[in-house]
Amino acid sequence: MPTSTAPGKVYLFGEHAVVYGEPAVPCAVERRAAVTVEARDDDRVVVEASDLTLDGFTVTFDGSTADADPELDVPTRLVQSATGYVEEAVAQARDAADAPDAGFELSIDSEIPLGAGLGSSAAVAVAAIDAATRALGVTLPREELAERAYRTEHAVQEGGASRADTFCSAVGGAVRVEGADCRRLDAPELPFVVGFDGGAGDTGELVAGVRALRERHAFAADTVAAIGDVVRDGEEVLADAPAGSPADESTLAVLGGLMDFDHGLLSALGVSTRSLDAMVWTAREAGAHGAKLTGAGGGAVSSRSTGRTRRSGRCATRRTAST
Repeated sequence: MPTSTAPGKVYLFGEHAVVYGEPAVPCAVERRAAVTVEARDDDRVVVEASDLTLDGFTVTFDGSTADADPELDVPTRLVQSATGYVEEAVAQARDAADAPDAGFELSIDSEIPLGAGLGSSAAVAVAAIDAATRALGVTLPREELAERAYRTEHAVQEGGASRADTFCSAVGGAVRVEGADCRRLDAPELPFVVGFDGGAGDTGELVAGVRALRERHAFAADTVAAIGDVVRDGEEVLADAPAGSPADESTLAVLGGLMDFDHGLLSALGVSTRSLDAMVWTAREAGAHGAKLTGAGGGAVSSRSTGRTRRSGRCATRRTAST
């Protein structure tokens, strides 16, 4: 039974704006999702997830019936969303292996909380497609794996996804994504702390909210474009720093200031919350160079650039791993 793991991510800059063709710079983190897959003799798909929610859940559905609702033993909104990603990932694996009637037993183990802005859906999609195709005797190139995981998110989010999360999860490290242009960045080591407020945002709803605001008000479109400008300034700072070495204080100070600015723009788009803003201000007052929400928003996670290397996280360079 093949097992694949893929990392989650935080955004240094660019969430939401990347959906509209602006650049974004996400970075893989050390928390990962693992998916183990065994092929079945029928077309059924059974999904067991021990820790995507507090109690875990098991899902069984008929893979031959496209519009069938899965049977959930934990009827929560986030679990239903998670099963949507798994179902689309299975469809991509079947297509890649030219096995439309393949059935699977999938076991998902994830260190990434659902709806927290850390790319749990992308990591599960990447790992599930990789493990399922290998269970059918097919090994996908990294670029195709990233593309098929993007198609999974694009389908579930009804066109509201970018390639940023899935590309970052497939290749690891810090990456730059602008439309279909995806590439890894040679970046310095960036110590940061990630905080979780216990909440969860619905990515699809949050993206749709920004889209509606952008269509209704010209200044909201300008705000999205301004986030793209923040990303470009951040790229220049990263490019000037020695790759692979710890970033110096001046680099961290400039990046932190850009993170603060980015958070203000995201807040203006309505995707921050009182708890996230409180975490951001607490981090700043504690001496962080900068702090911002990461991901779609609506609760969950903020990231902070810090000069303290102890007890802090770093960009994870390990991409999708397979056994």
